[in-house]
Parts: sequence; C-alpha cells; structure tokens
Amino acid sequence: MSKFELKLPKMGESVAEATITTWLKEVGDFIELDDAVLEIATDKVDSDVPSDVSGILVERVYEEGDVVKVGEVLAIIDTQKEESEVSRPEANKIEEPKNIEDNIIEVEAEVNEVIAQVSVSSTPVIANNEDHFYSPLVKKIAETEGITQAELDALKGTGLDGRVTKDDVLTYLEHRSKPTSKPSVDQVEAKKSETPEIHLEGATPLEVNSTDELITLSRMGKMISDHMVHSKRKASHVQSFIEVDVTNIVNWRAKVKDAFLEREGEKLTYTPIFMMAVAQAIKKYPLVNIVFDGVDQVVVKKSINLGMASALADGNLIVPVIKNAEHLNLIGMTKSVNDLALRSKQNKLKPEDVKGGTYTVTNIGGFGSVFGTPIINQPESAILAIGAIRKVPAVIETSEGDFIGIRHKMYLSHSYDHRVINGALGGLLIKEIKDILEAWDVDQLA
Repeated sequence: MSKFELKLPKMGESVAEATITTWLKEVGDFIELDDAVLEIATDKVDSDVPSDVSGILVERVYEEGDVVKVGEVLAIIDTQKEESEVSRPEANKIEEPKNIEDNIIEVEAEVNEVIAQVSVSSTPVIANNEDHFYSPLVKKIAETEGITQAELDALKGTGLDGRVTKDDVLTYLEHRSKPTSKPSVDQVEAKKSETPEIHLEGATPLEVNSTDELITLSRMGKMISDHMVHSKRKASHVQSFIEVDVTNIVNWRAKVKDAFLEREGEKLTYTPIFMMAVAQAIKKYPLVNIVFDGVDQVVVKKSINLGMASALADGNLIVPVIKNAEHLNLIGMTKSVNDLALRSKQNKLKPEDVKGGTYTVTNIGGFGSVFGTPIINQPESAILAIGAIRKVPAVIETSEGDFIGIRHKMYLSHSYDHRVINGALGGLLIKEIKDILEAWDVDQLA
C-alpha cells in the first residue's frame, strides 16, 4: 500500500491551527484529485481541505471538533487502490431468486418492523436533500435533541455555501428552549434567591437571574476576542487623528457613478477611492508597512497588501486582503473591493483571501461612527479607521478672504505600534492621505 499523508496546509503567517468542523469523506470512500475531504475553521475563515492525490481514504487521524496544528497529518490515503476496488457488498452479493410468497412475507415483516420502531421511538430521522447537506455531527445533534427535518431545513447556515454547522444547531437549541411567556413577578422574585453565580476559569463571575439572557460566544467570536486581547497586550497602541475635506470626492463620485456602473458593471463606492489613497501614502512612507518580531528585528514588506475589514453574515468581522494594492487603478481596486465584500457576506472567502495582509483599513463610518481607536490586526503594525462623511460648516480660505461654507468632511483615526512607529511617522502617513484626498481632481474621468 502506498500511503499519502494529507496534512493541514499553511494558511497565513498568523494562522497556526484550525478546528475540524466536518468530515466530507468516510473511511473506505474513493477520493478524486482535488476532492474536498473535510471542512476546517480558523479565526480567519472557514474552508475545505482538498486532496492532492486520488485514492482510498483508509484513516482519519482526527475527529470533528479537534484542533489541529498546521502541518499535522489529517488523514491517510492509499494511492494504489482504484475506485473499482472499493468494496460494495450489496452489489457483489448474488442472491438466489425467491418465489412471490417468500417476497410478500419478507416485505410484510420489514414493514411491521418499521412500524414498531416508529411507534416506540419519536426521534426524527434527519436526511440530506438536494437543497441541504448536513454533516454526521449535525444530524446526530438534531436526532438526539428531537429537532425535526423541517426545523433543520429552515435554519440559516453560517458555514461554507450556507451549510448548517454545529454552532448553528446549538444556537437554535438555546433559543428554542427559552420560555415564550414572561414569568410572573412572584416567579421572578422566587428565582432570584435560587439563581447561582456562574464561575468560569479565567472569566469574570457573572450573576444571572431569570430576567437576563445568557449568550455563549460562537467559536469565531471567541477567536476574535482572543486575537484582540493578544494584540492589545503585544503592541503599544497609540492613535493620531486628522480631519479631511472630501467635498471634491463627494461631488465627483455623484457625477460619474452612474456612467461607471454602466461601463464597468460595478458600483463605485468611497472605499476603493480611500484604499487607493492609503496605498499611495504607504508607498511614500513604507516604514508603516512592517512586521515587528517584538525584540529587535523589523521586516519591511515590499508589497502593500491592504486588509479590508468586512462584515460576515452572522455579524462578525473578517479581514480579506487586497494583494499588491499599490499597482491597482480605480477600476481594479473597485472590482477587488466589491468582490471581497460580497464573498465575505456569502461566507465564500478562501484561506488565501485572508492571509498576507500588511496594513488594515476599517470603514467605521458605515455604522455612523465619526472616529474610533481600532485595534491593530496582528502581525501588522498599524490600522486606519475611516469615519463617517458629514456635512459641516467650515471656514474656507480664499485669496479674497475667509468665509463660512458647507463642506463634506470626515476623520481618519490611525492606530499604530509605538514600539516601532513613532508619532511623527504615524501622523505623516495620515497627513499624506489627507493631502491626496483633498487634491482630488473633480474633472478627471472615472
């Protein structure tokens, strides 16, 4: 037997492990080249692991829910066996023909056995159909908890291609088990005296009474939480803020967006314009495009790979990366921004889409925030938050004197690691972005 070891592939500098969410192949199954063998989840994205060879799956080293390090063996595939060698006892077994009476007796016995099982057990049997695929773990939970096929089919999945995951089912169970009617005052008062404190190791003790709702973080939520705490502990965060007049950009976009959509088939938002300005500014100040080892060495990244914080379908955020952003024109940047934003919402990002970032931009203005203090996305050294564009009264300087006018303005908030980026460099970068945006030519073609 020629064994091939299917290993967990490398998925970026900051990704060291992944959780196995679903095995798509069973032991004994034949696997074609590039067939997806299992689904995994990291703090960045959910993805499939394809096979590099054809053969028979002879061993699954880990089970669903296990956490595996990058480079560890996930499964063993026998590459010498062909699909025709997969044993199919039902197909190979030749039965002697039976007479009609024997067949009738056998069918009646089978029907009676099924009726007996149904009458004894109320556990629903969950099956896959053309619109929904459920992993063995999901089906097991559903059958154990009494979730019907209709209930499961109605769930909105957060996995790859909308697939229902274990977390989706557990979340549904939490809400389904909650009482629909409000408890009486007497019940609330009686319950308060009985409600224990919840103590989790490493967590703050919580008091929960019957009027409160207790929510458990999802797997991705816990990973994001750990990542943020790690970044705050590792990097010495400092912030710089600057106000930008984007009146020219607002007026120019209003003038060209319809023609741009008709010609390119893409909506022209403000985000690609801001991304282009950030890439140009980093080219002038490359020492913000760095990774620090925490001791005495800094890697200056020659490619400007801009991370773009995007919303997932479940409300969490993910940071897909626009590679080599310094080489993109407005059309190329718009296509990249729109593509990554759409695939983020659809849970269709691939591991390579979220790795290799060197600098991150987050548009907090989309939620109405004027400015903020974003946390650096490790292992990067800086992050820019773009605030909401607002109409404000402003002093306008002219050769004939100053006057008050209505302008479109926004704030840029720059967080950076003060161990390796000083205040002068951090401030100069956003000053350069401001200058690029305010010098926007309102007569240029889109």
